[in-house]
Amino acid sequence: MKHSLHITFIILGIFLLAQFIGLGVLYNYIDPAKSQETGKMEFKDLPIGERPPVNENTSFIPVIIAVIIGTVILLLLVKYKLSLVWKLWFLMAVTITLSTAWAAFVPIIVAFIAAIIFALWKIFKPNVWVHNFTELFIYGGLAAIFAPLFNLWSISILLILISIYDAYAVWKSKHMITLAKSQTESKVFAGLLIPYSLKGLLKKKEGHNIKAIKTATKSTLALPKVQMRTAILGGGDIGFPLIFAGVVLKELGLWQSLVIPFFALAGLAILLYYAEEKKFYPAMPFISAGCFVGLTVVWVIGLIV
Repeated sequence: MKHSLHITFIILGIFLLAQFIGLGVLYNYIDPAKSQETGKMEFKDLPIGERPPVNENTSFIPVIIAVIIGTVILLLLVKYKLSLVWKLWFLMAVTITLSTAWAAFVPIIVAFIAAIIFALWKIFKPNVWVHNFTELFIYGGLAAIFAPLFNLWSISILLILISIYDAYAVWKSKHMITLAKSQTESKVFAGLLIPYSLKGLLKKKEGHNIKAIKTATKSTLALPKVQMRTAILGGGDIGFPLIFAGVVLKELGLWQSLVIPFFALAGLAILLYYAEEKKFYPAMPFISAGCFVGLTVVWVIGLIV
């Protein structure tokens, strides 16, 4: 087993909570009047403006291109040791996603001010409480931005491509390790951080000792080499299944979308159970498989009912 039983349950519980919070964010972006007018689910504009016009059948292409470009940029930042640039980039991303998520529930100005405060706190004065709290909402913001751009075909292709990329980045090119070391030095990373000891939760900079972490667009489960053992779950492992569930909400309905997180959870649980300590693993192939099984179950139930 990758981690102790109680830590595994904490990871799985927070993962599931982030999925349902994200679906709640996306649900609050539904525009009932416009949906009734067009006969299909429509979404309100984002606080940052309108979503880019894309073809839903091919929307996975710009996302994959963005992942590749983002990876190249990060590697260049690592090579030239531009950690401040990475921090500012990450600060902007966190502010946008948090403000998008919170604007689903509170006035935009309140959401934006709170997002700036928590983003600055997360990056420049980090502690695991603030870090994990913001992680619960960041991916809801991502889902609100990206889920309306996909249909079931394109999001399925995206999950497959991301899973292939994940396996390649971990087992073949291993550039994930390079990016992880850079994030360690800059003390900025995306994903959940769960210290084994409760004392670690009370230390402001416990998360700074991580030796193996990953970006939101990467998906590797690894045991960080820290003075106090710490479990992590990368942001991509949370964000991509949530976007998939969001597309199911858009295309099939609410109860159907609520089924998906449980099967994504099952895929993650299988990995955590069979994975060995101190080894890197690509998580997205397992989580994606769970998403597809969940979609199959939804279709079967639909046929029966």
